[in-house]
Amino acid sequence: MPGVAESATLKLYFDTFVTMQPLTLLGHALLRTLRDHLRPLIAYHLLFTLLASALLLPTVAWLSQRFLAQLNRTVVTTDALLALLFSPLGLLVMLVGFGLTFLLIYWQQAGMLHVAVRPKDHHYRLALEALWLGTRRLPALAVLVVLQVGSHLLLLAPFMVALTWLYDLWLSGLDPYYLQRIRPPVLWYFLACALPIVLLWMLLAAWLYLRWLLALPLVALEAYSPLQALKHSVHLTRGWHRSIGAAVLILLAIIISLPILTTWLFDSVVTPLLWWLPEHNALLIPAMLVYLTGYVLITLAMTFLGITTNALLSACLYMQLAHHKTRPAPPSSNAHTGRMAWALELCVLLLAGLQAWWILNSFDIRDNVTIIAHRGSSMVAPENTLAAVSQALEDGADAVELDVRLSADQQVMLYHDRTLARLTGDPREFGDLTRRELSEFDVGSWFGDAFQNERISGLDDALGIVRGRASLMIDMKALPGQEQMLAQAVIDALQEESDLRYRCWATQQSALSGMTACGFPNALMEMRIATMSPDLVRYIKARAPELRVTLLAQLILPGTLDRRQFDALGLRHNRITGQEVSLAASFGYEIHAWTVNDRARMSTLIDLGVDAIITDYPDRLRELIEDRRSLSDGGLMLVKLRNWLRQ
Repeated sequence: MPGVAESATLKLYFDTFVTMQPLTLLGHALLRTLRDHLRPLIAYHLLFTLLASALLLPTVAWLSQRFLAQLNRTVVTTDALLALLFSPLGLLVMLVGFGLTFLLIYWQQAGMLHVAVRPKDHHYRLALEALWLGTRRLPALAVLVVLQVGSHLLLLAPFMVALTWLYDLWLSGLDPYYLQRIRPPVLWYFLACALPIVLLWMLLAAWLYLRWLLALPLVALEAYSPLQALKHSVHLTRGWHRSIGAAVLILLAIIISLPILTTWLFDSVVTPLLWWLPEHNALLIPAMLVYLTGYVLITLAMTFLGITTNALLSACLYMQLAHHKTRPAPPSSNAHTGRMAWALELCVLLLAGLQAWWILNSFDIRDNVTIIAHRGSSMVAPENTLAAVSQALEDGADAVELDVRLSADQQVMLYHDRTLARLTGDPREFGDLTRRELSEFDVGSWFGDAFQNERISGLDDALGIVRGRASLMIDMKALPGQEQMLAQAVIDALQEESDLRYRCWATQQSALSGMTACGFPNALMEMRIATMSPDLVRYIKARAPELRVTLLAQLILPGTLDRRQFDALGLRHNRITGQEVSLAASFGYEIHAWTVNDRARMSTLIDLGVDAIITDYPDRLRELIEDRRSLSDGGLMLVKLRNWLRQ
């Protein structure tokens, strides 16, 4: 243990230099250490990544599939997923998954600490040794994760309880679209009360993080028990956590921002340079290939630097506070990489080039997407009303998505919620009222004075508005036990619409006038039904095979869904991956993304290959499509490149 005078001297050193130059002191030591140990750190990172990918990722995927299988269903709705996650089993699985994630991080960081403080002549031998030494400490690292991460979770718990209470007090039961469109006073009350709570938690969490900052190197390098390491870390940082805190947090912010900054630089600085190239494939494609290869390599480098810098930050502070050294000792001048270094690093370059070639070949010039207006143009007019339907047609929607429910007299009406409370203030159940009674409610005033006296309408009213102009996506919101009854009522309504159209066609003089005035004769073939129930899909297909059906899902359990039974799969836009698009192409169904309001995200999804986008702003999507169609092939390829970067 250092003497009192020595400790006072070292503390004065830190108070002077770390307080005055927080980044200079730690940054200089960190950069020198990174330069001295770069090759063995790269070797360790490659070896650890291969090991983790080969062993841990399949295990995590298997455990996740087993956990989600507890739902005992194919399509997982949002409510079912949240119910499972917050059940005792769900909370236990989340805690275990959270712990395993941090154990993986601690394991990787422990090996990098060994690389930094145990220099040897042969870089890859040192990397293998560090991997072995880190693996030997896995039991102690697991206990440290439980103590350290668990303490942070316990610290978070009362704040989460407070935020939940505030949410229940101010926002419980309010529809997200209502909050987004109206932004009522209760939303600002919630945010004003929640912000101090979040800031207080962040302050306490940062304080605890800095007090235990040296626990990991003490466990990994000096064989401390986890509890001893936490206590000794508190002792070593006592009186200094204020001095080093700003430097540590600033460096961590830099580490986190590196990937974001890299993507921004490529997107805003490097990518525009490609627009100056002549739009000839002989020049454009090789330039894009070089560009993508460089981007992949720099992304890998930024990931490596972020992980490594965090470990070296702990190593430098550990050497300064525990051993009174500025930084870890550099390797000897005789250190060498060995032949394996060149082979592995050449493989990285080749893989980056192959990935760039695969990315470039995945770009498709096809640019067709269907515009579906969510509940009509629901950010311009009140949702599920005839005004919203008419606005969607003016905004260029190809189809209008509407929610339907059954009234007490079995009429198909346009409405989303189970009760009338949100839009009208009446607490009664929607299904307890007849069509005549429902038509007396004003569901437009809440949205704005311009829509006063907008009434609850029937599906037949909406069909009359879109006739000859667009199609409908009819999202069924049935009460439990009434799913088939609502589906049959919708089918009956569409058959009645078909009869009206056939009679209309009989009075027309030409096909053009008939299509304009009457619409496509068979309404069942033009419209679409949406549901979250695979069983209901089978019921609808058995009774109206020509009717297109979209299966809506928050999550699909792997290997459980018969992908040949529906015409489209509707997924939340952040759940759509290239694999889902490939599956859709293989089985011959469409992918519909919901609900997308950001123009950049719309463009990205178009390039991902979705067939339809459901949006509250159909005019934005129509404008985007027109803008893309005005581009040349070369310009469109560059847009696709930029969208790939956004992913």
